[in-house]
Amino acid sequence: MSELIAPAFYPVHQDIKNDMHTHYRLSGGRGSAKSSFVSIEIILGLLKDKNANAVAVRKVGTYIRDSVFMQLLWAIDMLGVSDLWSIKLSPPEMTLKKTGQRILFRGADKPQKLKSTKVKNGYIKYIWYEELAEFLGMQEIRSINQSLMRGGQSFKVFYSYNPPRSQTSWVNSEEDKVTEDTLIHKSTYKDVPKEWLGKQFFKEAEYLKKINFPLYEHEYLGKVIGTGTEVFTNLNIRTITDDEINSFDRIYCGVDFGYAIDPFVFLQCHYQKNRLYIFDEIYGGGISNYSAAQKIKSRKISNSTIVCDSAEPKSIRDLRDNGLRVIGAKKGPDSIEYGIKFLQSLEEIVIDPKRCPNTEREFRGYELTRDADGNIRSDYPDKNNHTIDAARYALEHEINSQKARVIKRRELF
Repeated sequence: MSELIAPAFYPVHQDIKNDMHTHYRLSGGRGSAKSSFVSIEIILGLLKDKNANAVAVRKVGTYIRDSVFMQLLWAIDMLGVSDLWSIKLSPPEMTLKKTGQRILFRGADKPQKLKSTKVKNGYIKYIWYEELAEFLGMQEIRSINQSLMRGGQSFKVFYSYNPPRSQTSWVNSEEDKVTEDTLIHKSTYKDVPKEWLGKQFFKEAEYLKKINFPLYEHEYLGKVIGTGTEVFTNLNIRTITDDEINSFDRIYCGVDFGYAIDPFVFLQCHYQKNRLYIFDEIYGGGISNYSAAQKIKSRKISNSTIVCDSAEPKSIRDLRDNGLRVIGAKKGPDSIEYGIKFLQSLEEIVIDPKRCPNTEREFRGYELTRDADGNIRSDYPDKNNHTIDAARYALEHEINSQKARVIKRRELF
């Protein structure tokens, strides 16, 4: 059996065998053997557990027969157990003759079929989402899981996919939010025995590597290379620990006002050695200035000065009247562009996704737009950027100091 699983997947196989996790996110480029691994695990799983059944899901049902169905047929054949199975082509279905265990195939484009999915014997232990990026998001995945994961004690859910190019894709952003019950595994064709893929596969990979290296990285190495429109390519989305926060001695605070349509935003940041750490946010619509002041004071920000959007002088007075040290941002005709470029120039912007989910969402999703001809526009869009504005206000002193140094150097030369 080991000769059917690429060595890179041995630890994952052992993890499944020991029932260590429920969810397995398997990403990789072409030829990374992730789909063949999943198919082998599902067939083995049903042979070992008489109560186990499986469902393979694609976003569009018409793709099933030429992908997951054929892949599972391959696994049955390679394991030498074809005589144990009854294969039905229309609709696709596989049944173990002796026990009646089934592998069902469903398209998420017909949600009613997914909700009504039932098995006669046992329960649905294995779920396989092939080409995860085709789905609409984790809400859709969770809804399907809730329909299928019933009646059993142990489940194995596989998510196989090639990472989309853009870091803003929900598939890529979800990797920073996985629970302890999820194992993430990445593989490439380089982890697979060469004889499995054949000489021509490697020739094609080397040719693309020579003529278009970024595309090679994406297609064959499964790297997120971006679409060229991302504003911030220096993001580090990770947990910022309590110990780190307790060590921060240069705290910067910024506020972007909003009330009805636009949200009110308050951020706490730490800036040092060309790195920005964003570790606290207040974010929401319909927050009055009084409520905002109380929420900020509950954060115990000490004597930090809060730099606010100067377009709201009344709101600034309200916060000041409620005991906060606030000033208006100085802004200027090029303050937005210069502020964003300052943030882009940082070695990294570290954002804690649990403490600051809206900040993570806006920074990660902030992209340049394209004109009617498909060319990238140079101006920064004024939407979904409330936390970005708050960060610019918080760091205004640092931004203006850098700007002054640049101007002085220009004058010298």
